[in-house]
Amino acid sequence: MDNERVDVEDFSLDALKAGDRSEFARLVDAYSTPVYRVALRILNNPEDAEDVLQETFLKAMRSLPGFEGRSRLSTWLYRIAVNEALMLLRKRRPEVSIEHDEDEEGISEPHQIIDWCCLPERELLSAESRAFLNRAIQLLPENLKVVFLLRDIEGLSIKETAAALNLTETAVKTRLLRARLRLREILSTYYGEKLTELSSE
Repeated sequence: MDNERVDVEDFSLDALKAGDRSEFARLVDAYSTPVYRVALRILNNPEDAEDVLQETFLKAMRSLPGFEGRSRLSTWLYRIAVNEALMLLRKRRPEVSIEHDEDEEGISEPHQIIDWCCLPERELLSAESRAFLNRAIQLLPENLKVVFLLRDIEGLSIKETAAALNLTETAVKTRLLRARLRLREILSTYYGEKLTELSSE
């Protein structure tokens, strides 16, 4: 999430539970962008992400009376949004799941690692590089992708990510490591080609 984190204490839970429209509007304003961004990164489709955004706040509005404040509002909203996004994915691909991890214990090193420390900063920060990173994230299995998105892209803590995905903190750490290793391998191929191009110039 953005650097300006919004805590549950910034909203009146009593007002939200009582159906205060102005307070709910504040909640929507505060979290629409990060919720949409996560949905878009999971689904890779703007229209579907819009649907998830709307459904997230509709469900939140209906469920607020039962919200006990044990987690941050952002964590709770992320949980709803991720579930909605995954439900959409499952309609297209029934095998999609974040529950099953085929090998939680076995974390293997990537096959190919390129040291891209020598690339110019402009190359690392180029629009092409960022686009490639986004494509690489889309190649991750869903169970790794959602953990990586919430922890490394949105900036949730391990504890918040675990709560949002209903996972143990250990599972989050394991999947995060696997996601980072896979991305590093994918990016190694890309930056290896870039280094070859630069050395031939």
